Formats: sequence, C-alpha cells, structure tokens
Amino acid sequence: MVAYFYKGVMATNNKQYKVRHLTMDDIEHILQLQELVVQTLDNQDILQPLSYDEYQYIMDGKGMIIGAFADDRLIAFRALLIPPSDDSEHLGLDVGLKEEELPTVIYQEISNVHPDYRGNRLQQKLAQLIMNELSALDHSFKYVCCTVMPSNIPSLKDKLAQGMVIAALKEKYQGRLRYVLVKKLHENACENWTDTKALSINKIKEQQTLLKEGWLGFTLQKDEDHYKVVYGKI
Repeated sequence: MVAYFYKGVMATNNKQYKVRHLTMDDIEHILQLQELVVQTLDNQDILQPLSYDEYQYIMDGKGMIIGAFADDRLIAFRALLIPPSDDSEHLGLDVGLKEEELPTVIYQEISNVHPDYRGNRLQQKLAQLIMNELSALDHSFKYVCCTVMPSNIPSLKDKLAQGMVIAALKEKYQGRLRYVLVKKLHENACENWTDTKALSINKIKEQQTLLKEGWLGFTLQKDEDHYKVVYGKI
C-alpha cells in the first residue's frame, strides 16, 4: 500500500493533493514531468535537468525525493542530494566551508511543478515537507546548499524564504552564472545585520565584490518591476 505522509488542498481549484516519497518505480513520471516543465520555460537555462542516472543516484541512498499527486498523477516533486565530498565543484567550497566540513553538506536539488498547478505554493510546501522529513532522520548534516540562476525570481524567493542566504555568485555547470546559497540547519536566519546594501539583480560584478568582502544576500526588494538583492554584513 502506498504511504502518503501529507495531504493538502490547492488554493486555485480546491483540489486535494497527497505527498509521498518517490522511488525508481516513479522514474518515468518524474522524467516526463521534468521534460514538460523544461519545454514550458521561456529560458531553458533556468533549470538544470537531472538525468536518469542522477535520479537513480539519489534514490540509491544518496538523497531523497518527494512528490505531490492529484488525481493519481504526479504534479510536483522536490529532491535532496548528498554530494560526493571529493567533488572539486562542491558547493560547500563555494560558500567558504573547509574541506573537513563537506561531508556535513546536503544539497537542495531540482524542484518541478506541473504548469497546470502553479500558483498553489507547491514548491514552498514541498520544501518545508522535505526538510521536515530530513530532520526526522538520524543524520550528520549541518548545512544545506543550492544554486539559483539570478533571473529565476520564483526559485530565489523560495530559497530566501527558507532562511537561506546568498554566499557566492559565480559560474557553475559549464559556465552558467548561479547564486550559491547556504543555510546552517537547525538555526534561524541571522537578522543581526550591522549594515545593509541593496543592489540591482543585474549588477553582477558589484554583487560579486560585496560577496568577496563577506556580505550575504538575505532578501529581495522590488522597485516597480525591478528586483534588488539586499545584502547584509554581520
């Protein structure tokens, strides 16, 4: 019997959805939903799709994937991944962790929501649920890291709302510009900023300079139709 651990109701259509852990039995549905999401993106560089082998790696004990279902159809999923500690591109290194700390890092990986079900905060709900599921496990993780394309405002809002902070802005994934975000697990977001500065999301070099000086991006500020990242210094 399928074990769903959460039930919710969508705001846009009052339809019920259920959430459970995904396995390799779900892989075809995962790949189909991922392909659909990619095809509906105006800029396909926003999303870094995972391959069959990468999903298999996660499900073979190197992470966790949960999915939301409505009418027995997968409508959204979210993944955590345990990265190899010897990865030269390890996000822990990007955010200033020492090599001996890398085994304590877990990644928030891909998150997909079916286009027909957007507007129901499913991405945020699955983020909350998957981190709750992680907390319930006996693990040694101290940090969660992820990457976001600067122009991907919904994903950036999602990560910052979880208390993650921007700690780096650099090229990843064969030259694609990405924010690298981090959060120390079991700690609330720092609010004791001694100074703050807001920079346009398009001012890449200026943001990189602040980050190298130890500033951290902690929220977004909207000025008409334009977004700024608010950076703080402790």
